[in-house]
Amino acid sequence: MLTEFERKPLIGMVHLRPLPGSYLYDGNLDGVIESALRDAKTLEEAGFDAIMVENFGDVPFPKYVDKTTVAAFTVVAKEVRDGVNLPVGINVLRNDGIAAYSIAYALKADFVRVNVLSGVAYTDQGIIEGIAHELAKLRKLLPGRIKVFADVHVKHAVHFFDFEGAMRDTVERGLADAIVVSGKATGKPVDMEKLALAKRISPVPVIVGSGTGYDNFPELWKYTDAFIVGTWIKRDGKVENEVSLERAKKLVDLAKKLRGNEL
Repeated sequence: MLTEFERKPLIGMVHLRPLPGSYLYDGNLDGVIESALRDAKTLEEAGFDAIMVENFGDVPFPKYVDKTTVAAFTVVAKEVRDGVNLPVGINVLRNDGIAAYSIAYALKADFVRVNVLSGVAYTDQGIIEGIAHELAKLRKLLPGRIKVFADVHVKHAVHFFDFEGAMRDTVERGLADAIVVSGKATGKPVDMEKLALAKRISPVPVIVGSGTGYDNFPELWKYTDAFIVGTWIKRDGKVENEVSLERAKKLVDLAKKLRGNEL
């Protein structure tokens, strides 16, 4: 289980190719599995602490996915979970935390990410409302060790609540186990003022959710408890490419150095 936030774990993204039921699916589910397994094993070899599986290729995203996506996602995620010896998380885009938790429960996964747990976000999928109440009911019905990592001011969205208020609602009223702070879009760096504020006042761990790279890693290290990394560790730093063992190892080595400096 991913609980050792004191060592500031690295969580590597396994971005799935388009799944059955999505508009870009090419009819090759075995290919989706092979690609996911390859990236997961690369992250494990590089020394990452955990992985998170996400239906990144299912554009354009619905707010909540259909049964076809849940079934296919579960099949692929099970292959990934069985293929590596790392904690596994689930994120179902755009905001299907109920599906994510259900998949995680069935797979005995370790955590889920929810983009909008509390409040409202104005997005390219329209207005997305928080699902804290529904998710809390499901967690009561299906209790387990699955942690909920919830975004505050999620990327690819416009927000009208102030950051501090949104963060407090996400933790105190939404019951998040950790919060995620991201930039404005995939691969974009976080607002350091927001990150520093979150680290200063959040009663739960703070996770950087986008924009982590080798150059800004030492600065981010001071204000966070964990990192979700996707774009920078891909070949040539392009999100559509496979995970690069060289780039992933480079980030892991830097993390080891920074951990050693804190001893």
